[in-house]
Amino acid sequence: MAVGGALGLALIGTSEVSADIYKRVDRFGVIHYTNVPTDKRFYRVVIREMPRISALGGAMASYRAEPIRLRVESRAFDPIIANASRRYGVEQALVKAVIKAESGFQPNAVSPKGARGLMQLMPGTAQMHGVRNIHAPSDNIEGGVQHLRMLLDRYRNNVVLALAAYNAGEGWVDQYNGIPPFEETRNYVHRVLRFRQDYLQQAIASAR
Repeated sequence: MAVGGALGLALIGTSEVSADIYKRVDRFGVIHYTNVPTDKRFYRVVIREMPRISALGGAMASYRAEPIRLRVESRAFDPIIANASRRYGVEQALVKAVIKAESGFQPNAVSPKGARGLMQLMPGTAQMHGVRNIHAPSDNIEGGVQHLRMLLDRYRNNVVLALAAYNAGEGWVDQYNGIPPFEETRNYVHRVLRFRQDYLQQAIASAR
């Protein structure tokens, strides 16, 4: 999906917690993603249906049981996100969606694997992008947005592949020439796309 152009993305919430995600390119070259294709002749599946809530268990089951909420806490970081997004040419809604999925906007978050901060940077990734204080919101977002930009460039602005690589690493995406068959990665991509759509809708509503 091109980041800089007009985008269409319809990920409509249903009573089900999992669904295939389809892609089509319209006559203007705009790429659309949806889980409710109006005519499957013009769409192709890019993410297969994920396991249902009973199969996920743990934290993911808890997440799926809750409706998506865009909390006020994200607004505290909006100026930093806007500045980094503008400088690196990465959509603000995408950056916010990644932060929401990665840390829930908690600057001091640390994963069991050692990823840290708002955008859950691994120490090596942070070092690669010159991040001085991995838990400082401005430094962490700067490094995370740089990394997203690098992945978007690597995968020719394909947001789905960039997100898969952000979660699993470029090596796995390259090996499978697409989203690797890991439940965690497929769930992650699905979550970020849903959050992103909500942030885009929120921005449209605020502009009215």
